[in-house]
Amino acid sequence: MSAQDNGAEQAYRALEAMITFQELAPGSLVSEAALMDRTGYGRTPVREALQRLARERMVDIRPRRGVFIAQLSIESQLRLLELRRSIEVLAVRLAADRAEAAQIEAMLALDEALAAFTGEDIRAFRPLVSQSHHLVAMAAHNEYLSVAVAPLQGLSRRFWFANLRDVAGEIRAGRDLHCGILRAICQADAEKAAEASLRLNDYLTEFAYRTLHHR
Repeated sequence: MSAQDNGAEQAYRALEAMITFQELAPGSLVSEAALMDRTGYGRTPVREALQRLARERMVDIRPRRGVFIAQLSIESQLRLLELRRSIEVLAVRLAADRAEAAQIEAMLALDEALAAFTGEDIRAFRPLVSQSHHLVAMAAHNEYLSVAVAPLQGLSRRFWFANLRDVAGEIRAGRDLHCGILRAICQADAEKAAEASLRLNDYLTEFAYRTLHHR
């Protein structure tokens, strides 16, 4: 990875975190220059990061106006979960069949880290969830699947973090559900992995409907 590519990745992570935790408010319009100031990265890495975020539908780049931060809605969350549900089942099945020794080792280590996670530190929990999604996608050994599922996972993570109320309780639920997927993949049990994935997506759908009662 070149220094430029590394800078773009770091800028992406910084901006994605700002959007996820609503430091950049949904519906706001910000300038590229302001984002450079806030992240500390130059024009090229920030621009590349924004292009990636636009592909993932977290932002809308509006020429000569700025960058529009996408709104959050229950309706869009439910629609993307319909698609995420199907693609993720395929992903975990492939991962259970195709995961290599090093990937299984990484998943076991992540399972331990997740299982030990307690409390309400959502900023510390977020990278563990992201890593779980990344490891599963890599273990599936299908680059097209990774491109399809990553935006859906990013958008649904954003909605989840934005609507947490019982933070510790929801973190425990998310932690246990992700651990179930990782353990099934490490056991090379595709059926069990698929069932665990469906449980996670059932939970996310139920969580989305629950937010209706808090509005």
